[in-house]
Amino acid sequence: MLKGFRDFILRGNVVDLAVAVIIGAAFGAITASVTADVITPIISALVGAPDFSSLVLHIPVFHHVAPPPNPLPANYIAPGEVHIGKLLNTLINFLLVSAAIYFAIVLPMQYMMTKIHRPAPSAPPSTRPCPECLSEIPLAAKRCAHCAQPVTAA
Repeated sequence: MLKGFRDFILRGNVVDLAVAVIIGAAFGAITASVTADVITPIISALVGAPDFSSLVLHIPVFHHVAPPPNPLPANYIAPGEVHIGKLLNTLINFLLVSAAIYFAIVLPMQYMMTKIHRPAPSAPPSTRPCPECLSEIPLAAKRCAHCAQPVTAA
């Protein structure tokens, strides 16, 4: 039972998944800071809003809406408001995490795997197909053992 568990844990895709989760969590705070403190101000300077998450798309509401609760909850979204800025912040954060994981883990692992696991050079072929019956015969054979067809030596 423990051998099966050990084999499961040491399987490549389980280890890769564990590394991805741990590294993703570790880079989460860094990329959130880069998003909020560096990229968002640059993009918001182009858009003109002081905070990127304040970009809201207002859609007209065509039916009667109940008045908002008092006091407003922290996650309250008024009817007809689409918070595009929060979505863009999340997308930028995702792209930064993905890029960090790719360049810090995946690319170095691919490089190491190509250096460690080079395929062995293949041996030159020792047989060839018979031109008559297509069975495999040795290279030095002058006659096929299966159909007795004379063949030229290679």
